[in-house]
Amino acid sequence: IVPGGGTALIRALKGADDANAISAASNEDERTGFGIVARAVESPLRQLAANAGREGALIVSNVKNNKDGHGYNVATDKYEDLIASGVVDPTKVTRSALQNAASIAGLLLTTEALITDLPEKEAGGGGHGHDHGGGMGGMGGF
Repeated sequence: IVPGGGTALIRALKGADDANAISAASNEDERTGFGIVARAVESPLRQLAANAGREGALIVSNVKNNKDGHGYNVATDKYEDLIASGVVDPTKVTRSALQNAASIAGLLLTTEALITDLPEKEAGGGGHGHDHGGGMGGMGGF
């Protein structure tokens, strides 16, 4: 098991988020890729923080600066040892999510064209515009 609540993903980012790793990227596209991966990996924790009414960027920054295993517990609104608190994720699931995301990203980057459906416009109600509200006729509904 690994610390839950997006903390394990933040820890996985440590190597890729390193300034030396980013500056070692051979071109601007690779540096942009590092930024995209960093934002994507931070997204689960940012969303949990937002759902708790907290500022996601601040929570992510604090978790990055905390010691390993410590993260933000949404239920208690505290930074603590998440494994000891029972906030955990299965290692295999977290690893698989990262691997699958990287695989799909690589596939999309090497694809020259994507095909998708155009969003369908929603059809109107019944084709007429008068009120179907309750109450007696001419009263405009409840």
